Amino acid sequence: MSQAPDRPRTQDVIPLREATRAWFAISLQTFGGPAGQIAVMQRTLVDEKRWIGQQRFLFALSYCTLLPGPEAQQLATYVGWLLNGVRGALVAGVLFVLPGVVALLVLSGVYVAYGETDLVASVFLGLAPAVIAIVVQAVIKVSRKGLGHPALVVLAAVSFVALTFLAAPFPLVVAVAALAGWLLGRAIPDLTRAPKASAADTGPAPLISDDALHTERPSGRRTTLTLVVGLVLWVAPVAAAALLLGRSSVLVDQGLFFSGAAIVTFGGAYAVLAYVAQQAVEVYGWLAPGEMVRGLALAETTPGPLIMVVQFVAFLGAYRNPGELDPWVAAVIAALITTWVTFVPSFLFILLGAPYVERLRGNRTLSTALTGITAAVVGVIASLAVFFTVHTLFADTGRLTAGPVDVEYPVLTSLQWAPLAIAVVAGLLLFWRGWSVLRTLGVCALLGVVVGLSGLA
Repeated sequence: MSQAPDRPRTQDVIPLREATRAWFAISLQTFGGPAGQIAVMQRTLVDEKRWIGQQRFLFALSYCTLLPGPEAQQLATYVGWLLNGVRGALVAGVLFVLPGVVALLVLSGVYVAYGETDLVASVFLGLAPAVIAIVVQAVIKVSRKGLGHPALVVLAAVSFVALTFLAAPFPLVVAVAALAGWLLGRAIPDLTRAPKASAADTGPAPLISDDALHTERPSGRRTTLTLVVGLVLWVAPVAAAALLLGRSSVLVDQGLFFSGAAIVTFGGAYAVLAYVAQQAVEVYGWLAPGEMVRGLALAETTPGPLIMVVQFVAFLGAYRNPGELDPWVAAVIAALITTWVTFVPSFLFILLGAPYVERLRGNRTLSTALTGITAAVVGVIASLAVFFTVHTLFADTGRLTAGPVDVEYPVLTSLQWAPLAIAVVAGLLLFWRGWSVLRTLGVCALLGVVVGLSGLA
């Protein structure tokens, strides 16, 4: 059994300016929820720039999957920490969400002022089907490189079935996968060995070895300092709103509610959105039932984590109940406070846990458990691909509930031909022509505008 070396490595392994440019480029491509976002980071960081090895990338992803909050944004923060320490973590994590914050803030304002517009809807018409191809690419890449043993393939398939057809709680799937990985590791010595590369999967080794990546020695002093600073930053805007506007302000209600939601979002955005929708619509009255669906559609097709939909909820709720503030001022402040309390915990979890996880990276018990979780992640991404395909290509869905089976299925007669055609084009561009994700998204957005504004959709 080996452990990561104790020697701290605190220097940048990639110049921070170069890393910042890369993270900014990644941030502009983070469409399509966690699957698409992980695919973008896989392509940029592992395949193209070769700054981090495949197994190290999957190890970080497995850890982030265990945490509440958006795992893709946490993965960016973790890899940023490996490359440039705390500065890199902050740069990567902030840039990952910044374009989405700006885009959704603008679109929320457009929605409040003008309602739905044909141009915006047409752009989304092109982007959403393209994301299907991006997600499929992610499933293929991660499964090819992360499932090194037939037992892991079975585990991934079981996870997919449990999530897609049995509506199993995501935390339960992850816990079972970790236990299964540990048990399989005891019976199969080479379980954690990387799969043999095929001719289509061979590539150069990462430019930066695992031993050269940033690490820090865990200590009580560092942990305490990180925890105190993180908690103060987390509660500061909500406390300021309470002092300035009073406890009855909608800004305080939203800050407290979404702070709580941020620490129970196991399983990604979809797992918590039902709860958020129920509370926002029925308890607080911040928006109407149909508006939650529209907000999710905006979040699906803007860069950044899907949980960003909470910004839309906060914007509408504060605009309609601004208190003593101007409605537009209240809406913008509410959106920013909600975004802040949603994502600060993600930084805190990574900066607190990363040194401990890195120290145990060579521990076989942890490695086998995380290998099981990695297999489950393949099933999760595949399940998300099915969910996104059903809701993008079909106008209507039904639900089958029989015993343990609980599955949402598409109504085949509601197939939408325009999104299907754009999804096929996106697949050809990505898989046949080898285009970049950003270039493919641009072409598909243009196709969406042409189809939407011409009335063909």
